[in-house]
Amino acid sequence: MGLSFALEVDAPSDLAHDEQRADALVTVTARAGADGQASALPDRPGAEILIMDRSLSMSGRKLDEAKRAMCAAIDTLRDGTHLGIVAGHHKAEVIFPATGGLARVDALTREDAKLRVVGQFAEGGTAIGQWLKCAQHLFTSVAAPGTVRHAVLYTDGKDEHETPEQLGDVLTACTDQFVCDARGVGGDWHYAELLRITEALHGTAAAVVSVSDLTEDFTRLVRQAQRIVVPRVYLGLRLNDRFQLAFVRQTRPVEAELTARRSQDGETHVPLGSWPPESRQYHVSLRFDPHTLTVDEDLRAARITLHAERPDGTRGPCSDTAAMVVRRRSTPGFGIPRSAQLTRVENERELGMAMRACADAHLRGDLERADHELRLATGLAQDLRDTVRLRLLRALATSGPDGRLRVRRDVSRAEIQRIGVDSTKTVAPRVDPVELPVLDVPLPPRVCPRCDTASTSASAKFCEECGHRFGDGAVGGEPVDAS
Repeated sequence: MGLSFALEVDAPSDLAHDEQRADALVTVTARAGADGQASALPDRPGAEILIMDRSLSMSGRKLDEAKRAMCAAIDTLRDGTHLGIVAGHHKAEVIFPATGGLARVDALTREDAKLRVVGQFAEGGTAIGQWLKCAQHLFTSVAAPGTVRHAVLYTDGKDEHETPEQLGDVLTACTDQFVCDARGVGGDWHYAELLRITEALHGTAAAVVSVSDLTEDFTRLVRQAQRIVVPRVYLGLRLNDRFQLAFVRQTRPVEAELTARRSQDGETHVPLGSWPPESRQYHVSLRFDPHTLTVDEDLRAARITLHAERPDGTRGPCSDTAAMVVRRRSTPGFGIPRSAQLTRVENERELGMAMRACADAHLRGDLERADHELRLATGLAQDLRDTVRLRLLRALATSGPDGRLRVRRDVSRAEIQRIGVDSTKTVAPRVDPVELPVLDVPLPPRVCPRCDTASTSASAKFCEECGHRFGDGAVGGEPVDAS
């Protein structure tokens, strides 16, 4: 299969007497074979479909840069890959190969594909569901079972030529059929649509604020796709009959709701998408009636196993089985401390929700609400030491006339879209010593010059009470202009 899979289950076993929910964090790690080849080739060539937006709004430099990105992506594909290219506006058209279907990449087909990309012109509107439906047809009609199927698309506009229900129907049909990464170019698209697409299709969404950055982004996505070894993996859950599945969410490296996709096959199988060598984390939550559980006795709530698609298209176990064990405490009113890791996951989810609320409020013109959500998100990011999302939030922020943190009034729509689309990214970076200094000598807490509140940390960047930003490296809260 090319990868070995390992499961790690972190589940607090003790449950309060009247608890009705049991939670576990499941970490799945896929490693390369014994030869250590992280980029080991799958048993058969992968299938790649590039989807280009050629709607009227792409006219001029945007379309020129997009063509350059598509051509660079074509050059990045390894020989033998099955390639198709879809050009989309309010309809979808297969522009390569000319005969339809998919073509194997070699020197001649590369040049043909690039010529067809360069020959495209801008017209019409945007119907992303039609583009994805066309990609699904190409994959299912040509790619053999067990083939790694990956698509990448960009758009610069909203999905205006189909209803949300029509897009939803297409996403339901495409779920677990292929992986799709999506990019929003400029600022006139809507981040929620891209997140909806990539959550359903196990991909990543991102903002490309400057279209000139699309080439680098597309080539990176194609290189990453070529590291995929296993086309489809499933989280198998066999539940004790006293428990019901509440939800399954991916929590790292990207948040995604997976519950609606589960399928019954003797046990509950939740699709986890395609896999290169990497680690991902999932939050599994079970519901139960506490009165059905005996007290002070270990009880296996669930068996957890991974299943993978084999080269012949069949599905089979690919990991050892792990158990989720719980024990109901006998003493009513006796609280059980919350798992630190589960608490962090829930706080990270709250941070993402605050970032999306900030973006949504700003997009509808409610600046006061956007400012409030920005302060909330900034505080959560700081508490979590999430330096990536904290930098993103600070790039939007300035001090208002009252000294409180607020969204810059000159912020672009593209920057706001980035806040929304990056809200689901939870990869914990390495600690940045600039962001999180290590102090050899204890320093006094900072005092906010606006509300006189003393910070709990000498290295605090913002007032915990009013959100006012302190001066970098200064003690005592000297104000600075963050614009």
